[in-house]
Amino acid sequence: MTLVHPDSEISRVLVITAHPDDVDFGAAGTIAHFTAAGLEVVYCICTDGQAGGFEDHVPRSKIPEIRRAEQTEAARRVGVHDVRFLGLVDGELEANADLVRALTRVIREVRPERVLTQSPERDWSFIARSHPDHLAAGEAAVRAVYPAARNPYAFPELAEEGLAAWTVREVWLSGHPTTNHVVDVTETFDKKMAALYAHQSQHPEPDQLEPRLREGFGRVAATAGLPQGHLAEGYFVVETG
Repeated sequence: MTLVHPDSEISRVLVITAHPDDVDFGAAGTIAHFTAAGLEVVYCICTDGQAGGFEDHVPRSKIPEIRRAEQTEAARRVGVHDVRFLGLVDGELEANADLVRALTRVIREVRPERVLTQSPERDWSFIARSHPDHLAAGEAAVRAVYPAARNPYAFPELAEEGLAAWTVREVWLSGHPTTNHVVDVTETFDKKMAALYAHQSQHPEPDQLEPRLREGFGRVAATAGLPQGHLAEGYFVVETG
């Protein structure tokens, strides 16, 4: 049985994703629960989503500005007011030392007890979850959590800047092939949808979005044994601290 620390024992959560809107598709209902419980939540978005969107008339050079603004508004709608962007290139994310260092820096700045990120393991049952950038963000985040952020001798330049080592207690992986923990988001699903609708550039057929998501998250809830009509977001949770 995986130990998930109760929210009462958690004060800060760091969410690390590859693209703007990833957190809202995978976890915005959960995030709304966190903020309602008084947890401080910080987003770290690795790329600016330059490859996203459907409007050919919009110059690609404008996409980063649009997507940052959309993600900032989406975060606000679920109670998150600290959104950090690394500004890397959509489609080119790699789990290399530079990304691990950047995420280690953010972890040591935020000092979260809980990190929520994307699965570094591919889910062959639903390939869209396993965008290469998602896998890279998840892998780099896990490497930053362990061992880099907690090791005072990893990336010594960070310690020289005054960023002391920090141990994250648990990692929640979204989009993992295996689920060992779910959050009932029935009561926060409207906030999740509000966050998703903030990403106007990403939804060419917005009327189809909610029915599709209700069906998908309804299956997660049913598989977890929740009552009929409930909705849930699923995770693979790992205790690290």
